[in-house]
Amino acid sequence: MEKYKTEEQKHKFYKSGEWNKLRLEALERDNHECQQCKREGKVHVDSKKVEGERKSIELNVHHKYEIEHYPQLAMVLDNLETLCLNCHNKIHDRVFGEQKKKRWDDEMW
Repeated sequence: MEKYKTEEQKHKFYKSGEWNKLRLEALERDNHECQQCKREGKVHVDSKKVEGERKSIELNVHHKYEIEHYPQLAMVLDNLETLCLNCHNKIHDRVFGEQKKKRWDDEMW
């Protein structure tokens, strides 16, 4: 069984043809929609390719059980779900551009 502990091992996995094929399957199954937004009653779909421009990345295919800890589930379709970048970053506790809430909202003297 493959191991995905190092960045190099993960990079190799995510660049593989097998992963790309399974990733496309997950996107198709999820109708190219963020599943977390859908659960919240919102809609976030993939961007459209505009001729002559680079397609913006809107969606990721997320491993519910991370490949680093569950390598046996790396290529299992049921372990995947489509998420928008915002939801994917929230799940991984990556917050960009937002400041953490201050502990006190009192006026500063």
